[in-house]
Amino acid sequence: MADAFIYDHVRTPRGRGKADGSLHEVSTLGLATGALKSLRDRSELDTHLVDDVVMGCVDPIGEAGSCVPRIAALTAGYGDHVPGIQINRFCASGLDAVNFAAAQVMSGQHDMTVGGGVESMSRVGIGSSGGAWAMDPVAAIPTYFMPQGISADLMATKYGFSRDDVDAYAVESQKRAAAAWSEGRFKNSVVPVKDINGITLLDRDEHMRPETNMQSLASLKPAFTIIGEQAGFDSVAIQKHPEVETINHVHHAGNSSGIVDGAAAVLIGSAEAGNKAGLKPRAKIRAFANIGSEPAIMLTGPVDVTKKVLKKAGMNIEDIDLFEVNEAFASVVLRFLQAFNVDHAKVNVNGGAIALGHPLGATGAMLVGTVVDELERTGKQTALVTLCIGAGMGTATIIERI
Repeated sequence: MADAFIYDHVRTPRGRGKADGSLHEVSTLGLATGALKSLRDRSELDTHLVDDVVMGCVDPIGEAGSCVPRIAALTAGYGDHVPGIQINRFCASGLDAVNFAAAQVMSGQHDMTVGGGVESMSRVGIGSSGGAWAMDPVAAIPTYFMPQGISADLMATKYGFSRDDVDAYAVESQKRAAAAWSEGRFKNSVVPVKDINGITLLDRDEHMRPETNMQSLASLKPAFTIIGEQAGFDSVAIQKHPEVETINHVHHAGNSSGIVDGAAAVLIGSAEAGNKAGLKPRAKIRAFANIGSEPAIMLTGPVDVTKKVLKKAGMNIEDIDLFEVNEAFASVVLRFLQAFNVDHAKVNVNGGAIALGHPLGATGAMLVGTVVDELERTGKQTALVTLCIGAGMGTATIIERI
């Protein structure tokens, strides 16, 4: 197979996913279009070389429907010949979009592609597209469906993470994100979002709360106690995992991923395509994998898929210099650290979704860009990106700096 190289990447800042968020007036299409334009302009890319645009979007309905990547490629001026495809694997959609785009290059069917993602959570609310998994008893009952927050609390209970553990992790995420911005670590990848008059709406992630400490988090009540105890989902969790006697509810807004708007785009191509475009490769996608995990606890996929992708690449966990493990909930990353005995100093070194936010369909592509920049900044060689996924799945990608 051909090698798939990463030539460049961009992302928008993450805007608060509420009506008063700075990106609320920007449509899903506008976010995606802006990312594609920025990718083209900063690379001086001849878009006639682009064979496809693959973007993740978790709630592809309303303004986010109708194959946003194709329409965004048109509105970004990529030309009529550039197709687009929209994919959804819940929270890993953006990473899978990068992997799908890379696979097109690796297979030799395409020479240059764009992988990325977009989500406007302030305009298209989470869960807007519905689905049978939660609503149809045919699917919900045999899979022991429960809301993801209950799964996160189940994970914390099962693997022994206390309220102090998850809160301490959240405080560290905020500190790292604040340090990353203050030291300019994101300056080469974040492109400002502007309105039609060219006025900047947002040029910095706005979900961060760097003043967060253990005392402020202690004032927050657990978010999932009522639906767990009164709606009966704690009983569902215990029925599936009888080794757990009671659910310890420890997660809340301060130690869970933030709802935000954002988009990202990653330019991928073969060596020949890069030469033709006059671009130098920054990294190579070495391996990627997907896996299904137990759907009730749901959030253990990163552990399972990391084992799979390492085996596929012929590597050990010690061979990886940096990790990006999406902070859907604090317990997800704590379980990853526990399972592999990985030094926290190697994981999410610039903070994560607890501090920065999680624009569902875009996050995976954003993490790819973040870790490419960090590999270059530190001179390290290899990185692994992974995300947990609704319904019990995991996606992981191994990247090697050039």
